[in-house]
Amino acid sequence: MWAQQLTGPATLQPVEVPAPAAADLRPGEVLVALEHGGICGSDLPHYRAGGRPGVVAPPGFPLHEIVGRVRASRDPGTAPGERVVGWASAADGLAELVVTAGSGLHPVGGDGSGPRTVVAQPLACVLYAVDQLGDLRGRHAAVLGLGAIGLLFAWALRERGAATVVGVDPVDRTAQAAAFGLDEVVVAGSRQWAQALEARPDVIVEAVGHQTSTVADAVHAVADRGTVYCFGIPVRESYPIDLTAVVRRNLHIIGGLTLDRRAVLGRALEHLERAPQVAAELLTDVRPATDATVAYTAACTPAEGRLKAVLEFDPA
Repeated sequence: MWAQQLTGPATLQPVEVPAPAAADLRPGEVLVALEHGGICGSDLPHYRAGGRPGVVAPPGFPLHEIVGRVRASRDPGTAPGERVVGWASAADGLAELVVTAGSGLHPVGGDGSGPRTVVAQPLACVLYAVDQLGDLRGRHAAVLGLGAIGLLFAWALRERGAATVVGVDPVDRTAQAAAFGLDEVVVAGSRQWAQALEARPDVIVEAVGHQTSTVADAVHAVADRGTVYCFGIPVRESYPIDLTAVVRRNLHIIGGLTLDRRAVLGRALEHLERAPQVAAELLTDVRPATDATVAYTAACTPAEGRLKAVLEFDPA
Protein backbone atom coordinates (compact mmCIF):
# COMPACT_ATOMS: atom_id res chain seq x y z
CA MET A 1 0.00 0.00 0.00
CA TRP A 2 1.07 3.64 -0.26
CA ALA A 3 1.95 5.80 2.70
CA GLN A 4 3.77 9.04 3.42
CA GLN A 5 6.80 8.87 5.70
CA LEU A 6 8.78 11.55 7.51
CA THR A 7 12.36 11.21 6.31
CA GLY A 8 13.63 14.37 7.97
CA PRO A 9 12.42 17.66 9.46
CA ALA A 10 9.41 18.92 7.49
CA THR A 11 10.04 16.28 4.82
CA LEU A 12 7.39 13.75 3.81
CA GLN A 13 8.12 11.18 1.11
CA PRO A 14 5.74 8.69 -0.57
CA VAL A 15 6.66 5.07 0.18
CA GLU A 16 5.33 1.61 -0.61
CA VAL A 17 4.92 -0.59 2.48
CA PRO A 18 3.26 -3.97 3.23
CA ALA A 19 -0.49 -3.63 3.68
CA PRO A 20 -1.97 -4.81 7.00
CA ALA A 21 -4.02 -7.98 6.66
CA ALA A 22 -7.46 -8.57 8.11
CA ALA A 23 -6.29 -11.94 9.41
CA ASP A 24 -3.71 -10.22 11.64
CA LEU A 25 -6.22 -8.04 13.52
CA ARG A 26 -6.25 -8.51 17.27
CA PRO A 27 -9.44 -8.37 19.38
CA GLY A 28 -10.81 -4.82 19.39
CA GLU A 29 -8.91 -3.74 16.27
CA VAL A 30 -10.36 -2.43 13.01
CA LEU A 31 -8.85 -2.15 9.51
CA VAL A 32 -9.89 1.13 7.86
CA ALA A 33 -9.40 2.35 4.29
CA LEU A 34 -8.75 6.07 4.65
CA GLU A 35 -10.86 8.72 2.87
CA HIS A 36 -9.97 11.91 4.77
CA GLY A 37 -7.48 12.92 7.43
CA GLY A 38 -7.28 16.09 9.47
CA ILE A 39 -4.03 17.80 10.42
CA CYS A 40 -3.99 18.56 14.15
CA GLY A 41 -1.81 21.08 15.93
CA SER A 42 -0.34 18.21 17.97
CA ASP A 43 1.02 16.70 14.74
CA LEU A 44 3.05 19.76 13.82
CA PRO A 45 5.99 19.53 16.29
CA HIS A 46 6.62 15.99 15.05
CA TYR A 47 6.44 17.17 11.45
CA ARG A 48 8.88 19.99 12.08
CA ALA A 49 11.29 17.70 13.94
CA GLY A 50 11.04 14.77 11.53
CA GLY A 51 9.42 12.48 14.12
CA ARG A 52 9.81 11.73 17.81
CA PRO A 53 13.27 12.21 19.32
CA GLY A 54 15.50 9.19 18.79
CA VAL A 55 12.88 7.21 16.87
CA VAL A 56 12.57 6.67 13.13
CA ALA A 57 9.11 7.89 12.12
CA PRO A 58 6.95 4.97 10.98
CA PRO A 59 5.04 5.21 7.69
CA GLY A 60 1.82 7.20 8.09
CA PHE A 61 3.04 9.28 11.05
CA PRO A 62 1.93 11.87 12.21
CA LEU A 63 -1.83 11.90 11.56
CA HIS A 64 -4.57 10.67 13.90
CA GLU A 65 -7.82 12.39 12.80
CA ILE A 66 -9.40 10.01 10.29
CA VAL A 67 -12.51 9.24 8.28
CA GLY A 68 -12.69 6.03 6.29
CA ARG A 69 -14.46 2.82 5.37
CA VAL A 70 -14.12 -0.31 7.52
CA ARG A 71 -12.50 -3.17 5.60
CA ALA A 72 -12.44 -5.67 8.46
CA SER A 73 -13.23 -5.60 12.16
CA ARG A 74 -12.66 -7.53 15.36
CA ASP A 75 -14.48 -4.85 17.34
CA PRO A 76 -18.10 -5.79 18.20
CA GLY A 77 -19.27 -2.18 17.76
CA THR A 78 -17.84 -1.72 14.27
CA ALA A 79 -18.93 -3.58 11.13
CA PRO A 80 -17.22 -4.03 7.76
CA GLY A 81 -18.58 -1.60 5.18
CA GLU A 82 -19.37 1.16 7.69
CA ARG A 83 -17.93 4.61 7.27
CA VAL A 84 -16.33 5.74 10.53
CA VAL A 85 -14.71 8.80 12.06
CA GLY A 86 -12.27 8.99 14.93
CA TRP A 87 -8.71 8.22 15.94
CA ALA A 88 -5.85 6.40 14.27
CA SER A 89 -4.61 5.18 17.63
CA ALA A 90 -0.93 4.99 16.60
CA ALA A 91 -1.12 8.36 14.77
CA ASP A 92 -0.16 6.53 11.56
CA GLY A 93 -3.13 7.59 9.44
CA LEU A 94 -1.22 9.17 6.56
CA ALA A 95 -1.57 5.95 4.59
CA GLU A 96 -3.92 3.95 2.40
CA LEU A 97 -4.94 1.58 5.22
CA VAL A 98 -4.66 1.81 8.99
CA VAL A 99 -5.22 -0.58 11.89
CA THR A 100 -6.72 1.16 14.89
CA ALA A 101 -8.69 0.56 18.08
CA GLY A 102 -12.40 0.27 17.38
CA SER A 103 -13.16 2.02 20.67
CA GLY A 104 -11.88 5.23 19.09
CA LEU A 105 -14.24 5.10 16.11
CA HIS A 106 -17.91 5.93 15.57
CA PRO A 107 -20.07 5.05 12.55
CA VAL A 108 -21.10 7.98 10.38
CA GLY A 109 -24.72 8.00 9.29
CA GLY A 110 -26.06 9.22 5.96
CA ASP A 111 -23.48 10.10 3.34
CA GLY A 112 -20.85 11.30 5.80
CA SER A 113 -18.17 11.19 3.15
CA GLY A 114 -17.28 14.86 2.96
CA PRO A 115 -14.10 16.28 4.50
CA ARG A 116 -16.14 18.19 7.08
CA THR A 117 -16.85 14.89 8.86
CA VAL A 118 -13.24 14.93 10.13
CA VAL A 119 -14.17 17.86 12.40
CA ALA A 120 -16.09 15.42 14.63
CA GLN A 121 -12.79 14.13 16.01
CA PRO A 122 -11.35 17.44 17.31
CA LEU A 123 -14.83 18.51 18.42
CA ALA A 124 -15.11 15.30 20.45
CA CYS A 125 -11.87 16.21 22.24
CA VAL A 126 -13.21 19.69 22.97
CA LEU A 127 -16.56 18.44 24.24
CA TYR A 128 -14.88 15.98 26.59
CA ALA A 129 -12.63 18.74 27.94
CA VAL A 130 -15.53 21.15 28.47
CA ASP A 131 -17.34 18.39 30.38
CA GLN A 132 -14.57 18.64 32.99
CA LEU A 133 -15.29 22.34 33.62
CA GLY A 134 -18.64 21.84 35.32
CA ASP A 135 -21.51 24.31 35.15
CA LEU A 136 -20.48 27.21 32.93
CA ARG A 137 -23.74 29.14 32.98
CA GLY A 138 -23.10 32.80 33.67
CA ARG A 139 -19.33 32.39 33.89
CA HIS A 140 -16.79 34.46 31.96
CA ALA A 141 -14.36 32.50 29.80
CA ALA A 142 -11.28 33.12 27.69
CA VAL A 143 -9.52 30.96 25.13
CA LEU A 144 -5.80 31.36 24.45
CA GLY A 145 -5.08 30.39 20.85
CA LEU A 146 -7.74 30.70 18.15
CA GLY A 147 -6.70 28.00 15.76
CA ALA A 148 -9.19 25.28 14.90
CA ILE A 149 -9.21 23.85 18.44
CA GLY A 150 -9.47 27.24 20.12
CA LEU A 151 -12.43 28.25 17.97
CA LEU A 152 -14.18 24.96 18.74
CA PHE A 153 -13.63 25.65 22.44
CA ALA A 154 -15.15 29.12 22.07
CA TRP A 155 -18.22 27.63 20.39
CA ALA A 156 -18.58 24.85 22.98
CA LEU A 157 -18.17 27.23 25.93
CA ARG A 158 -20.92 29.44 24.56
CA GLU A 159 -23.11 26.39 23.91
CA ARG A 160 -22.71 25.44 27.59
CA GLY A 161 -23.95 28.82 28.74
CA ALA A 162 -20.83 30.92 29.29
CA ALA A 163 -21.86 34.55 29.72
CA THR A 164 -18.93 35.87 27.69
CA VAL A 165 -16.13 34.28 25.69
CA VAL A 166 -12.96 36.20 24.79
CA GLY A 167 -10.41 34.83 22.34
CA VAL A 168 -6.72 35.75 22.35
CA ASP A 169 -4.36 35.17 19.42
CA PRO A 170 -1.60 37.10 17.64
CA VAL A 171 -3.39 36.27 14.37
CA ASP A 172 -6.56 38.29 13.83
CA ARG A 173 -9.58 35.94 13.99
CA THR A 174 -12.20 38.71 14.08
CA ALA A 175 -13.80 37.33 10.93
CA GLN A 176 -14.64 34.10 12.79
CA ALA A 177 -15.96 35.74 15.98
CA ALA A 178 -19.68 35.61 15.23
CA ALA A 179 -19.67 32.03 13.90
CA PHE A 180 -17.97 30.69 17.03
CA GLY A 181 -19.68 32.78 19.69
CA LEU A 182 -16.81 35.08 20.58
CA ASP A 183 -17.73 38.36 22.25
CA GLU A 184 -14.27 39.80 21.75
CA VAL A 185 -11.12 38.92 19.83
CA VAL A 186 -7.88 40.25 21.27
CA VAL A 187 -5.13 40.35 18.66
CA ALA A 188 -2.14 39.95 20.94
CA GLY A 189 0.10 37.44 22.62
CA SER A 190 -1.07 35.87 25.87
CA ARG A 191 1.47 37.77 27.99
CA GLN A 192 0.43 41.16 26.62
CA TRP A 193 -3.24 40.32 27.17
CA ALA A 194 -2.73 38.97 30.70
CA GLN A 195 -0.80 42.05 31.81
CA ALA A 196 -3.43 44.45 30.48
CA LEU A 197 -6.49 42.76 31.99
CA GLU A 198 -8.96 44.70 34.06
CA ALA A 199 -11.57 41.96 34.58
CA ARG A 200 -10.24 38.43 35.05
CA PRO A 201 -12.11 35.52 33.45
CA ASP A 202 -13.44 32.68 35.61
CA VAL A 203 -12.24 30.03 33.15
CA ILE A 204 -9.29 30.09 30.78
CA VAL A 205 -8.62 27.39 28.20
CA GLU A 206 -4.99 27.18 27.09
CA ALA A 207 -5.39 25.87 23.53
CA VAL A 208 -1.98 26.85 22.18
CA GLY A 209 0.43 24.19 23.41
CA HIS A 210 4.00 23.62 22.25
CA GLN A 211 5.38 26.40 24.46
CA THR A 212 5.72 27.02 28.19
CA SER A 213 4.75 30.65 28.61
CA THR A 214 1.04 30.44 27.77
CA VAL A 215 0.14 28.28 30.77
CA ALA A 216 1.94 30.68 33.10
CA ASP A 217 0.08 33.58 31.48
CA ALA A 218 -3.24 31.80 32.02
CA VAL A 219 -2.47 31.26 35.71
CA HIS A 220 -1.63 34.95 36.05
CA ALA A 221 -4.80 36.06 34.24
CA VAL A 222 -7.51 33.83 35.71
CA ALA A 223 -9.82 35.09 38.46
CA ASP A 224 -9.43 33.97 42.08
CA ARG A 225 -11.02 30.52 42.51
CA GLY A 226 -10.92 30.22 38.74
CA THR A 227 -9.96 27.29 36.51
CA VAL A 228 -7.26 26.91 33.88
CA TYR A 229 -7.75 24.03 31.47
CA CYS A 230 -4.48 22.91 29.84
CA PHE A 231 -5.48 21.48 26.48
CA GLY A 232 -2.46 22.35 24.34
CA ILE A 233 0.01 19.49 24.02
CA PRO A 234 3.05 20.04 26.29
CA VAL A 235 6.56 20.11 24.88
CA ARG A 236 8.46 19.34 28.09
CA GLU A 237 7.91 17.46 31.33
CA SER A 238 8.06 20.49 33.65
CA TYR A 239 6.38 23.87 33.21
CA PRO A 240 7.12 26.99 35.29
CA ILE A 241 3.90 27.81 37.18
CA ASP A 242 3.44 30.26 40.04
CA LEU A 243 2.43 27.76 42.71
CA THR A 244 2.07 30.53 45.28
CA ALA A 245 -0.67 32.05 43.12
CA VAL A 246 -2.35 28.66 42.75
CA VAL A 247 -2.44 28.16 46.51
CA ARG A 248 -3.19 31.68 47.72
CA ARG A 249 -5.81 32.36 45.04
CA ASN A 250 -7.48 28.93 45.26
CA LEU A 251 -6.97 28.16 41.58
CA HIS A 252 -7.74 24.94 39.76
CA ILE A 253 -5.45 23.67 36.99
CA ILE A 254 -6.73 20.67 35.08
CA GLY A 255 -6.14 18.83 31.83
CA GLY A 256 -6.40 15.38 30.38
CA LEU A 257 -6.79 13.14 27.36
CA THR A 258 -10.13 12.22 25.81
CA LEU A 259 -11.71 9.09 27.28
CA ASP A 260 -14.98 7.34 26.31
CA ARG A 261 -14.08 8.17 22.73
CA ARG A 262 -16.85 6.39 20.88
CA ALA A 263 -19.54 8.00 23.01
CA VAL A 264 -18.15 11.52 22.72
CA LEU A 265 -17.66 11.10 18.96
CA GLY A 266 -21.37 10.33 18.75
CA ARG A 267 -22.14 13.54 20.60
CA ALA A 268 -19.83 15.50 18.30
CA LEU A 269 -21.59 14.13 15.22
CA GLU A 270 -24.95 15.16 16.68
CA HIS A 271 -23.63 18.69 17.26
CA LEU A 272 -22.34 18.95 13.70
CA GLU A 273 -25.62 17.70 12.29
CA ARG A 274 -27.43 20.40 14.26
CA ALA A 275 -24.86 23.12 13.52
CA PRO A 276 -23.17 22.25 10.19
CA GLN A 277 -21.84 25.80 9.88
CA VAL A 278 -19.22 24.99 12.54
CA ALA A 279 -17.38 22.55 10.28
CA ALA A 280 -18.05 24.69 7.22
CA GLU A 281 -16.42 27.74 8.82
CA LEU A 282 -13.53 25.75 10.28
CA LEU A 283 -12.45 23.92 7.13
CA THR A 284 -10.31 26.24 5.03
CA ASP A 285 -7.77 24.00 3.31
CA VAL A 286 -8.59 20.69 1.57
CA ARG A 287 -5.80 19.05 -0.43
CA PRO A 288 -5.04 15.63 -1.89
CA ALA A 289 -2.85 13.44 0.29
CA THR A 290 -0.14 13.68 -2.34
CA ASP A 291 0.20 17.35 -1.30
CA ALA A 292 0.73 16.45 2.36
CA THR A 293 4.02 18.36 2.64
CA VAL A 294 2.39 21.52 1.35
CA ALA A 295 -0.57 21.10 3.72
CA TYR A 296 1.57 20.43 6.81
CA THR A 297 3.91 23.30 6.00
CA ALA A 298 0.98 25.70 5.62
CA ALA A 299 -0.52 24.44 8.90
CA CYS A 300 2.78 25.32 10.62
CA THR A 301 2.32 28.96 9.60
CA PRO A 302 -0.85 30.48 11.15
CA ALA A 303 -2.45 33.20 9.04
CA GLU A 304 -5.72 35.07 8.76
CA GLY A 305 -8.29 32.90 7.02
CA ARG A 306 -6.23 29.70 7.54
CA LEU A 307 -7.76 27.26 10.00
CA LYS A 308 -8.36 23.53 9.55
CA ALA A 309 -6.47 21.55 6.90
CA VAL A 310 -7.81 18.20 5.67
CA LEU A 311 -6.22 15.72 3.32
CA GLU A 312 -8.27 13.74 0.79
CA PHE A 313 -7.26 10.15 0.16
CA ASP A 314 -7.97 8.02 -2.89
CA PRO A 315 -9.17 4.76 -1.29
CA ALA A 316 -8.56 1.63 -3.28
